[in-house]
Amino acid sequence: MTKVLAINGSPRKDGNTSVLIRTILAEMEKKGIETETIQIGGKKVHGCLACMKCFENRDGKCVIDDDIVNLCIRKMREADGIILGSPVYFLDITAEMKALIDRAGFVSYANGHPLKHKVGNVTVAVRRAGASRTADSMLHFLLANDMIVPGLPVIGIGRDIGDVEKDEEGMDRARHLGKTMAQLLKHFIRHPLPA
Repeated sequence: MTKVLAINGSPRKDGNTSVLIRTILAEMEKKGIETETIQIGGKKVHGCLACMKCFENRDGKCVIDDDIVNLCIRKMREADGIILGSPVYFLDITAEMKALIDRAGFVSYANGHPLKHKVGNVTVAVRRAGASRTADSMLHFLLANDMIVPGLPVIGIGRDIGDVEKDEEGMDRARHLGKTMAQLLKHFIRHPLPA
């Protein structure tokens, strides 16, 4: 079965980023795609130590093994599609999302780019400014891993929990991305890309 993993970088488990992620995934579920969300925001997550053990060990894991990052790395490898979501924190992604991207990026490079040809995109919850930079930070991770990114990032406007649901265009974009990713994933199941 086709699987999509979403990773929520917001410490608000049921906040605006979560609303956007759930909206995207709901469209995929309608098409028979299995979905899962991992809540990384608000958890204790270590930054990369630049120890390069991932290049020495080449075991698909980060040497730091007392947080959620290795679980995220494993689940990303197992998934066919990936959604990353973060609210804007001082014009960029949350610290937890940054730590995940830094560490998962090194592990991916050290292990032959296991995320290559997976389908992915990002979503951002924003109050005023910083949505483009926040989306770019996550998109660079997807693109550096040779992932396929259909369309544009989903950006939803809102500060208080639930505000993003009033952003009709943002919610429409979330539904559209879910449908587009589902269609693309189903196509690649029938017609896989060469390694």
